[in-house]
Order: sequence, then structure tokens, then C-alpha cells
Amino acid sequence: MEITEVRIKLMDEPGERLKAFCSITFDNCFVVRDLKIIEGSSGPFVAMPSRKLTSHCPKCRTKNHLRSQHCNQCGAKLDPNRMATDSDGRAKLYADIAHPINSACREMIQESVIQEFHEETKRSQEPNYVSRYDDFDLDYEEPSPTTPSKRTTESRVDPAHEKHGQHVPRSGGSAEQASSDRTGPLPHSAAEPSRSREAGGFGSGVFPDE
Repeated sequence: MEITEVRIKLMDEPGERLKAFCSITFDNCFVVRDLKIIEGSSGPFVAMPSRKLTSHCPKCRTKNHLRSQHCNQCGAKLDPNRMATDSDGRAKLYADIAHPINSACREMIQESVIQEFHEETKRSQEPNYVSRYDDFDLDYEEPSPTTPSKRTTESRVDPAHEKHGQHVPRSGGSAEQASSDRTGPLPHSAAEPSRSREAGGFGSGVFPDE
């Protein structure tokens, strides 16, 4: 098996131990992505792609990261001693997704990746430098929220709900007549004198003529 291509994505974060991500291709037919180049005490080294280990909550069975003290779903307190340990007694928080199973393959990957890392660092100083690493996370765009479509049909308005404008009296009549036509007879105080006020009628002469 031969490494036929290595692609590097440099990280521009000064002071961080993570220096780059990379992908390697074997025999022009198999690619492993998300390897990490980390600055160690004796120089950069390659870390294989990994995932966080989880454990089930004893109450609701939801998976939680091993460093979680409480369940993310139900809030129950988790056992702090549930973490597995390696041969040195250290807690195992991550598991490799892909990794070499012998030292010869590990050294081959280490040498090829670190050599390409140094060459990529030199190329990054050139003008118009563009990384060849395929970062699908940067190309991915969140779908825009769906906006409700506007109604194209005309809205119906009931005549009973229509807003009336200011009332205009009918031509040839007074406002009182218009109001009388709309609401019924006027009150007694505003109506014409009753027949009891006519001459000779009942109560005639009690009040002086106006």
C-alpha cells in the first residue's frame, strides 16, 4: 500500500498546538480525512481522526460525553468513574476512527504527512496561495429559512365589516331630517309641537303662546 497524495490545510491560529488538518490517499483509491498535525515537545506529529466517547444515562439512556457531569437530556447526575482507562491508567475520552495497526504503517504516514506539511508551509508564503484541501464544512451553506408565499387572491371583505365614511345629509334636507331618516323619529323635545298645543285643544291657554 502506498500513499499517493497528501493535502494540507494550515491553521492560522498563533499559539495553538493544532497546526493543520490533512487528508491522505492510498493507492489513488481510498481517502482518509481529518488527520491532525499537532505541535509536540519534540516537533509536529500526526493524530488520526477520532470521535468522542460517550456513555448512556442510567435514567433516560441518552448518550453523553464522558466528561459530562449531568445528563444533557434529563439532568440526572452521572457517575464520574464511568470512564474507561488505557494501559497507563489515563481516561480514554476519544477513539480513533481509522488508525494504522503496525509501526511500519504509522511511520510511513508520519513521514509523508510531516514532509508535505513543511512544503505546504513554504507554499503558503507565495502570493495567491490557495490550499488544495477539500474542506466541505466551509462549502456547506445553511438553507435559507422558507418565507411564506404571498397570497395572490384578493381578500374578501364582508359589507357588514366595511368602514363607513362620514355621513353626508341628503340634498334638500337638514341634518336633523337625515338623522331622523336613519335612526327613526326625533325625541319629543326636538319634534314638532304636539296636537295638544293646537288652539282649542286640551290644555289650551294654560301656557302662553310662544
